[in-house]
Amino acid sequence: MVRTYQPDRPVPVELVTRALDLATRSPTAGFTQGWDFVVLRTHERRALFWAATTDPHADPDPWLQGMRTAPVLVLCLSDPRRYLDRYAEPDKGWTDRDENRWPVPYWDVDTGMAAFALLLSAVDSGLGACFFGVRPEDQAAVLEAFGAPADRRIVGVVSLGYAAPDRRSPSLRRGRRPLSEVAHDGRFGTAWDGDRASAERGA
Repeated sequence: MVRTYQPDRPVPVELVTRALDLATRSPTAGFTQGWDFVVLRTHERRALFWAATTDPHADPDPWLQGMRTAPVLVLCLSDPRRYLDRYAEPDKGWTDRDENRWPVPYWDVDTGMAAFALLLSAVDSGLGACFFGVRPEDQAAVLEAFGAPADRRIVGVVSLGYAAPDRRSPSLRRGRRPLSEVAHDGRFGTAWDGDRASAERGA
């Protein structure tokens, strides 16, 4: 996650287009594709975003100062209604459009996977990128600022640009949780052991 960019080095449009194209190839429940991507490429558009999401009277912290250098912001919006309508079609048949039928909000999950594709495309193209959220109390203002329908949900924002030198995030001191702690073999609490699994397969 890159949090400081070279502000005077623009991102080629073709790289943004490639990233967006890859994002739209992410999997979606029912092939619903209930997402929208609002690309902010000009100083005026990005300034409008930051004005809608930050306190103009507060001194910007280092994170905000760095993120404001990103030459491109991509707002990743999900569309719950599109999913509810899609699953009311004959091949799905949930005509009541009840959100409680969904084990998790797949409109947000799918849009999150698309955002991840944006991140991967950025790295593959030699760019830096960061995924960050928009506070619940700021979502309506952001949607209104960019003419988006009020029923959209801002799953997150992806910043794009060429990375500038920056300090390592202090959060990295936490270290990466080991695979044996987060992956479970057959039952929660039984740590995944790749060597053991390979041996069992060969037995």
